[in-house]
Amino acid sequence: MTPEDLFDRQLAAIADRDLEALLSQYHDDATVVRFDRVARGLAEIKDLFTAYFSAEPRVDEIVSSRTTDDVIFYNALMTINGNRVTTYGTLVIRDGRIWRQTAAAMPLT
Repeated sequence: MTPEDLFDRQLAAIADRDLEALLSQYHDDATVVRFDRVARGLAEIKDLFTAYFSAEPRVDEIVSSRTTDDVIFYNALMTINGNRVTTYGTLVIRDGRIWRQTAAAMPLT
């Protein structure tokens, strides 16, 4: 499995709002860092994505992405809670799953 495969599965899980598929992408000791909160471990990450899915996120376009052996860096245009935003983030991969993630969204004007 390549980092691109993992990213494609991540996007599919978001599109399908498939919480279990999304959680299967993360290590048990994963951490997700956003400006509004930090989620550590699968229980907190599950809570974070449960709330996120209630905002009906939709990836409209992957503007750019760059991958290495263990890092995916991306910029995407999304609609979240009916608002268009540009998002930036990183996924750090360990043993084929997400170990660390950062994510930020900024409203489009």
